Amino acid sequence: MLNYLARRLLFMLPLLLGITIITFVIIHLSPGRPTDTVVYGNPKLGTDTRTRLDALYGLDRPLPVQYWHWFTRLIKLDFGTSFNDNRPVMKKIMERLPATILLNSLALLVIFIVAIPLGVVSAAKRDTPFDKTVTVASFIAYAMPTFWLALLLMMLFGVYWRILPLGGMYSANYEYLPAGKKALDLLWHLILPVFVSAFGGFASITRYSRSQMLEVLHHDYIRTARAKGLPEYKVIYKHALRNALLPIITLLGLSLPGLIGGGVIFETIFSWPGMGRLGWEAVMSRDYPVIMGVGVLSAILTLLGNLIADIMYAYADPRIRYQ
Repeated sequence: MLNYLARRLLFMLPLLLGITIITFVIIHLSPGRPTDTVVYGNPKLGTDTRTRLDALYGLDRPLPVQYWHWFTRLIKLDFGTSFNDNRPVMKKIMERLPATILLNSLALLVIFIVAIPLGVVSAAKRDTPFDKTVTVASFIAYAMPTFWLALLLMMLFGVYWRILPLGGMYSANYEYLPAGKKALDLLWHLILPVFVSAFGGFASITRYSRSQMLEVLHHDYIRTARAKGLPEYKVIYKHALRNALLPIITLLGLSLPGLIGGGVIFETIFSWPGMGRLGWEAVMSRDYPVIMGVGVLSAILTLLGNLIADIMYAYADPRIRYQ
């Protein structure tokens, strides 16, 4: 296993390098430049100002030279300085990263804790009223636009009933609250964003886990286990579930990049100060250093998610061994 991990980690380095090159080229070839927002926003500034700004940011250099300067800083874990406010990109990311990880990790936890058991029980009780109820609810949840649901819940719980906050991460008097009330205040602000963020994924994971369990329950070894007289709960949760989890593990690994940029819509609607909003604002203003910083973190999480999924395969299925 250690040799396999070492090979995978070494293979990730050139792959990450290729991702950064492609991302760097794409954002520089896209329409618009970072200096457009400055020059076009002020009619008193002319083309000379834009030329000086391009020289200041290094945008007048050839693209390979720009990438090399950016890459030499990346080796030192320096993503450069934001074009918008001249603040270090790493500092801006570290300010937003905890909020995004908190929101999306709780949403993923809710999805997999609730959706997988529901899918398993629904498959075990196929064609029962419980199964039909879960199926109909899953289809409704899957088809419902999450942004519309977010606005509806904000209007219902925040405007009409006024029992939940409309947005933000903290209340206005958060700094003056004791430690216990600070935790409750944060939890109070998390209820709506976590629920809406988990809503769409909950429906798809429930349907996926149900279909996988139905497929596994028709295998010969399941019939053999039942013929031996094993209790039904052992057949379901000990023999069938482990094999049905393999595709779901893949989905879990692919969900890790969503910890960084998967909540753009929800963070915007709920005014949540996370990485999704930071990346969106950077794209809209052509803030190249911030875009590259968010892109590199998303690429690293994607590669790590695939590696974690491969490792979990070996623990879920004893037949899989990495030499």
